[in-house]
Amino acid sequence: MRDKSRRALLAAAGTGTAAALAGCLGSVLPDAGTDGGGAADDERVDLTGETSVTVAVGADGGFSYAPAHVRVDAGTTIVWEWTGRGGGHDVYAVDGSFASDILAGADSSFERAFEEPGTHEYLCTPHQTRGMRGSVEVVPDGG
Repeated sequence: MRDKSRRALLAAAGTGTAAALAGCLGSVLPDAGTDGGGAADDERVDLTGETSVTVAVGADGGFSYAPAHVRVDAGTTIVWEWTGRGGGHDVYAVDGSFASDILAGADSSFERAFEEPGTHEYLCTPHQTRGMRGSVEVVPDGG
């Protein structure tokens, strides 16, 4: 009888501790559902008409791109600028067509011109499990 009571007490304590930690971590870890500007991760920002677009690397607590998903005209240059937060990050195309080095300094940047229409998905290799992903949708110029 005593073993059952001890197990019940330990189970209750473990559940309470897990719930308390989950509440604490929610205030420490970045919100996985936003790109730093409060927009949903899958919300695409229309930046057609711009010749150059800047994307912050290490936004929203250090583990996202902002804006994470953009729509641009063919010929637009995307400039990824590191914030210096979240440690080392990179910009790595899922299809392997482009990649930056892993960089950490706030003075770091990487750029690429996008000529061909289509969607180009990329991620941060050190933080892909944290959901650090983005995309560039390229539409025909004037489209």
